[in-house]
Amino acid sequence: MATVRLGHRPVLLIVDVQVGVMAEAWQAERVIANVKTAVARARAAQVPVLWVQHGDAEMPRDSASWQWVPGLGPQGEELLIHKAFNSAFEHTPLEQTLAQLGATHLFLAGASTNWCIRATAYAALERGYDLTLVQDAHTTQSIPLGDGQEIAAESIVRELNVVMQWLSYPGRRNAVAKADALDFNAAGAAHG
Repeated sequence: MATVRLGHRPVLLIVDVQVGVMAEAWQAERVIANVKTAVARARAAQVPVLWVQHGDAEMPRDSASWQWVPGLGPQGEELLIHKAFNSAFEHTPLEQTLAQLGATHLFLAGASTNWCIRATAYAALERGYDLTLVQDAHTTQSIPLGDGQEIAAESIVRELNVVMQWLSYPGRRNAVAKADALDFNAAGAAHG
C-alpha cells in the first residue's frame, strides 16, 4: 500500500519536451505553447518546476534531438532530472527530490502521452501523490499496428485525459485541467 502524501505542496513536472520527442508529435506547436503557459503559471505562483529529460540510444545525451524545444527548459534554480526509462521515477532521484520539496501534488505535462506521461502518472499515484494531468499540454505520435491500421495520437491523448478523470486510488486525488486554468492553490484539498 502506498503512503499517501499529506499536505499542500504542488510541483509542476515537465517531461521530455525535447526536440527529438516533439518533432513529429501530434499538434506539437499547440502543446508546446500550453506547456509554456503551465510553466509561466507555476513560476508566477512560486510553484517549483521540475524538468525531466530523457536520454537513450535513439536520443543520446547532448545530441541535437536531446535538447529542450526552443523557449523551454530549466531556469534559475529549477531542478533537472535525467532519465532513461518511461517512468520519471525509475532509476532517477525524482522521488528523493520531491521529498526534499515536500511535494504532495504533481501537475504533469509533456510527452509522450502513451509512454512517459502515462508511466509517470501511474507511478506518482502508486507512490501516494495526488496528480493533475495538464490535459492540453501532453502529446504523442500515432502508433502503427503493423496491419495497415494505427491508433491515432489524438485518440491516445483523449483516452488518457478520460482515464485520469475516472481512475481511483484510495486516499489520493487525480484530475485533469487545462494549462490556462491550473489552480495550484487548490492542490492538496481534502482527499477522497
